Amino acid sequence: MKTIILLNQDQMGHGDQTLGQKILGTFLRKIIVIQDLDAILFYNTGTRLLDRSSALLGELSALEERGVELLPCGTCVEALGVDLAVGRLSDMDTIVRELERAEKVITL
Repeated sequence: MKTIILLNQDQMGHGDQTLGQKILGTFLRKIIVIQDLDAILFYNTGTRLLDRSSALLGELSALEERGVELLPCGTCVEALGVDLAVGRLSDMDTIVRELERAEKVITL
């Protein structure tokens, strides 16, 4: 089963940003157990997670090394001035195609 995670913000949940980033870091360390995790798609402020200054860069690098594709929206990266450290720049066509192929989508 092809599983995709969709991240549209730079934290998990709404409310306190520090807490949201902390629990997102824990989530990213734990998701390796998800069977057939193929990709994480990033858009809006979620693309900030891939920036060279991201506190969660280690977790995302580890996932990428294990074969999980990290696909940020190019328009969002440009608009937010993200300096990509990991991932492969994509576009909305790629994001839509990945969602269409997915059998399971988890949105945070």
